Amino acid sequence: MNEVWTQIQEAVSFLRERSDFVPEVGLILGTGLGHLAESIDPVFKVPYDEIPHFAASTVQSHHGQFVFGVLGGRNVVAMQGRVHYYEGYSMKEITLPVRVMRALGADTLIMSNAVGGMDPHLETGDMTVITDHINLMGDNPLIGPNDDRLGVRFPDMSEPYDKDLVRLAEQTALELGLSLKRAVYCAVAGPNLETAAEYRFLRAVGADTVGMSIVPECLAALHGGMRVVGFSAVTDACFPDALKPADVDEIIRVAQTVEPKLCRLVTELLQRMPART
Repeated sequence: MNEVWTQIQEAVSFLRERSDFVPEVGLILGTGLGHLAESIDPVFKVPYDEIPHFAASTVQSHHGQFVFGVLGGRNVVAMQGRVHYYEGYSMKEITLPVRVMRALGADTLIMSNAVGGMDPHLETGDMTVITDHINLMGDNPLIGPNDDRLGVRFPDMSEPYDKDLVRLAEQTALELGLSLKRAVYCAVAGPNLETAAEYRFLRAVGADTVGMSIVPECLAALHGGMRVVGFSAVTDACFPDALKPADVDEIIRVAQTVEPKLCRLVTELLQRMPART
C-alpha cells in the first residue's frame, strides 16, 4: 500500500501543477452518464494516459479523461469513462482514480453503469439507484497490507450507499417526473455475460441487477471516508427462460436513451445535495 500512497501523491502533484482547483464531488461517468461531461463548465481536462500511473480505458463508448469543472453549482472532477477489471487491470489500478479524487478534496462519489435486469419488475430502459451490493468479482482492492493514511483496516459496510443521498435521489426523480427504481446490484468479473443458471443463482441470492463495475470503486471510496451513491441504466433483460444473444450495439443504444434522464437527475441532485459536515 505504500506504493499506492506514492502513486496517489505523484498523480496529485501532476494535477496540482495544472490547477489549484479543489473538487467537492467525484463523478464516474460510465455507461449512462458519459455525455454529462459536456454539461460541465470545464476548468481543465486531462487524458488518463498523461496522468502518472493511470490506466487507459479500452472499452467502446468509454472516453478516457479527467474533467475538472463546475456542474450543478458544485466543483467536480469527473472520470469520463472508467477502466474495468476484465480489461486486465488490477483492483488497485482500477481504484487509483478514486483515491486521487479523494486526495484532491472530493468527499462524495457519484457513479453510473449499465446493468442487466433480473428482477421481473425491471424493464429495459429503466433507471435504478443502488441500495446495496453483492461482490462476486473474486477480488477486492483492499486486499493486502493496509495503509492507515488511506483508511481503516476493516471498513464498515452497513451503509455502502449513502441512505440520505438515495432518498434525495428518489425525491428528486419524483419531482422531475422520472422513474427511479431501487436495486441490489451484483458485480461479477466479466467480460462474458452470464448463463441462465448463473442468472437464476444471482436472483436467488438477492440480486436485482448485475454488472461488471461499481463495487471496486465503491470499496475504495468507503475506505477513504467518502459517501457514495450509484445509478444504473438497465440495458438488457436477464430472464433465464427467455434469454436472447447479447447485442452490444443494442445495449449501447438503450443506454443512450436512458442517458439524458440520468444526466438530468444527477445534475439536479448535485444542486440539492447538502454539503458534507
